[in-house]
Amino acid sequence: MFNFLQNHNTYIIRKYQSKIDQINQLASKMQKWSDSELQQQTEYLKKKVKEGCSLDQLLPIAFGTVKEACRRVLNINLFDVQILCGIVLHEGQIAEMKTGEGKTIVAALPAYLNALTKESVHIVTVNDYLAKRDAEWIGKIHKFLGLSVGLIQQNMNAYNRKNNYHCDITYVTNSELGFDYLRDNMAIDKKDIVQNIFNFCIIDEVDSILIDEARTPLIISGPAQVSTEKYMIANRLSTSLEKNLDYEVDEKNKNIVLTDQGIINCEKFLEIDNIYQVSNPWAQYLLNAVKAKELFQVNQNYIIKNNEIIIVDEFTGRIMPGRRWSDGLHQAIEAKENVKIQNENQTLASITYQNFFLLYKKLSGMTGTAHTEIKEFEKIYKIPVIIIPTNKKCIRNDFPDLVYKKEYDKWIAIANECYDMYHTGRPTLIGTTNVEKSELLAKILDEYKLPYNLLNAKPENVEREAEIIAQAGKKQTLTIATNMAGRGTDIILGGNASYSAKSILLEKIKYYLEHKIIPQEEETNIELNLIFKKLQNTLNNDKEIQNIKLEELIRYFEKDFMIIKNHALSASVINNTYQKILNYYEKIFEQDKEYIVSLGGLHVIGTERHESRRIDDQLRGRAGRQGDPGSSRFFLSLEDNLLRIFGGDKISSLMESLNINNNIPIESKILSKSLDNAQQKVETHYYDIRKQLFEYDEVLNHQRQAIYAERNRILHSNYVRDCIIEYGETTIDEILILYYKKNNLISTKTIENKIHSFLNLPKDLTMDNLKSYNMVSMKLLLYEQLRIAYDLREAYLEQLKPGLIRQLEKYYLLQQIDKAWQEHLEKMSGLRESIGWRSYGQQDPLVEYKNEAFLLFIKMITYIRETVVYLVMRSKLILGENNIQS
Repeated sequence: MFNFLQNHNTYIIRKYQSKIDQINQLASKMQKWSDSELQQQTEYLKKKVKEGCSLDQLLPIAFGTVKEACRRVLNINLFDVQILCGIVLHEGQIAEMKTGEGKTIVAALPAYLNALTKESVHIVTVNDYLAKRDAEWIGKIHKFLGLSVGLIQQNMNAYNRKNNYHCDITYVTNSELGFDYLRDNMAIDKKDIVQNIFNFCIIDEVDSILIDEARTPLIISGPAQVSTEKYMIANRLSTSLEKNLDYEVDEKNKNIVLTDQGIINCEKFLEIDNIYQVSNPWAQYLLNAVKAKELFQVNQNYIIKNNEIIIVDEFTGRIMPGRRWSDGLHQAIEAKENVKIQNENQTLASITYQNFFLLYKKLSGMTGTAHTEIKEFEKIYKIPVIIIPTNKKCIRNDFPDLVYKKEYDKWIAIANECYDMYHTGRPTLIGTTNVEKSELLAKILDEYKLPYNLLNAKPENVEREAEIIAQAGKKQTLTIATNMAGRGTDIILGGNASYSAKSILLEKIKYYLEHKIIPQEEETNIELNLIFKKLQNTLNNDKEIQNIKLEELIRYFEKDFMIIKNHALSASVINNTYQKILNYYEKIFEQDKEYIVSLGGLHVIGTERHESRRIDDQLRGRAGRQGDPGSSRFFLSLEDNLLRIFGGDKISSLMESLNINNNIPIESKILSKSLDNAQQKVETHYYDIRKQLFEYDEVLNHQRQAIYAERNRILHSNYVRDCIIEYGETTIDEILILYYKKNNLISTKTIENKIHSFLNLPKDLTMDNLKSYNMVSMKLLLYEQLRIAYDLREAYLEQLKPGLIRQLEKYYLLQQIDKAWQEHLEKMSGLRESIGWRSYGQQDPLVEYKNEAFLLFIKMITYIRETVVYLVMRSKLILGENNIQS
């Protein structure tokens, strides 16, 4: 059994060891049970929940059930550290579990336990591929135990989304989950709502989602009618502006500042007096054009695919189709690259990841790298981080960084290292920071005549992602990959036998299906059997297997292989065939693994330090999994962004004074430590950005929750007349408050007009007639007149078309709430951009923002109430042949 004393968090050991022992004992007893007896556990546990048993009380037996189901279904026996991680997740904490320790399967334990309450459990991953893989793989355990498993994918329609969200356990990506929430709160019919309650959420790669992606909010936008001509003009102007003369580049904050000379040159070019004028503003267009020119590079920050600009995620190296930079930046880049400029967007709904995930009753997550962000997790999300010990001691060697003067010498040194590793036989993983650098290294390796696998954001490489990473541990394999965050596939030393077996099998299937004439439908079953029998015979010769080249066939696995495997007559034949190939490769790869272990295991090369230490740690963590040997080394140059921006001059001066040649690197632990400090400064800077974003969005979040709650109440109500009446009575209250607190600026006539126009009350109901009433009596009289007027209006509309008034009420309410909220978001965005200037007047911008935001919100609420009442009471309807128009 695992020795927990190896872990410095001894308090965790004392707290959970007895519970883990209990779970193991229960799982051992269950091994004697039949499948049906084990499956009956789910109904038994659900019954216990109904009877009032808490989930904590049921945890040992539920976890024991899952452990035994996992052994039967997936042939995996969970380690004690995985059970510990499952307990931590159930308690709503973040578990840091090193790469290769089996994080993904751990989610099955708390997900099963919390699904017993019949309230939804969401398991969130970073991309569609991982969500699909986990739903199909881990979902087998839950399905075996009688729970329903849902999966949300990018192109899924609303009907399927709703069905999948209403399963016991749903696998979904963070972006799909967030956007579905926003779309649900824009729905005009309750049938269009796809999500259910936010109960329990488990986030895989929690640091990537709650930290890295939390710098930018989720935004649903619609096209705004703004001319794109300004973007083209600004782009032409930016090419004539000179760096350090017309503008300065702040690389630390990724910002552009126009100099006085630059402003003058811009105004001359545009033939205007002021680029900051309100009626015809140019400043934002010019700043975005220069940003696109200086700070956003093709194949680094974005790629061009099908004549579109597609963002590359700086943390994961993946492309993000459908996502756009806001505030006109995306249009500026489109102008720079001379592709079609899409219309600027108006924000329809938005929310930050911080406030979205705080909607859950219980939130937990797991990752291999969370300790550097403990402070942020506790402060923003109120979630503690627990470091889970490794199952076997990590024996990876992390060598000190090598720093070269010139970037060219660094790349040559990396290529030489790859050459040495390849000819030694050690598998090597080379991590790059962007597409451009990965392709540069690929060209150098081509010159060295070294074979390699390339994995970056280019679509042709993304398709093979899982296969490339799975086979990155094979002998003499060089793998170039952009940021390794959240790849989700283990690198197994010697190679992954199951992937190889699937590839070979699919290659043979594809060959026979392409070269044999498939008969009519009624004969297909017989023909498939003949094909697989023939296939089985050809695989008897090991030499034939050995000579087959692995093709890019893994993408056929999900479609073709599963269809044929589930075929009633051919299932046994194909399973036997697959098992035969698998056994063959397991023997070969096991021998290769022993050889690679003797050489030192997987070697990881980092080509640049990332701004975040976690990304570097994730790259290193690919080596040394489950007690395997491994090593890592970072090759850096003084021309790298991090060193250039943060203190590279001092190191450069040191190398000059020591008269060090360009091709001789510095290797120093002190230097590596100074780089860690530089990364900490960057992390602190980004933390401040996220903290500020959260603080400002927290103000908007209270308003958002109030609006969404009101909208939800209306949407789910079958009778909203009372809501309209309530709005009308509140409007009367506000008018009377205005009347009794009137000053010389507000005439009695103005107040009378409000009563008549907004509420459609009789013209002879003047304030002079009401002078004798006190405020309470006047209020009750106007309330009564409002109800009479509304009853008359309702009777008139019902006569035109039965049920029309009910439709109009709901339509006007939702329409005006949405319209006002969108306008409010625009005002809040403008306020957010300008509020910083208040600090020059010795005022706290956040306090001022809260005050201004509150006043804007009150105005919006008043506008909604008055407009809705006015529209219902005053709209003129035209009865057409087929419908009624207002």
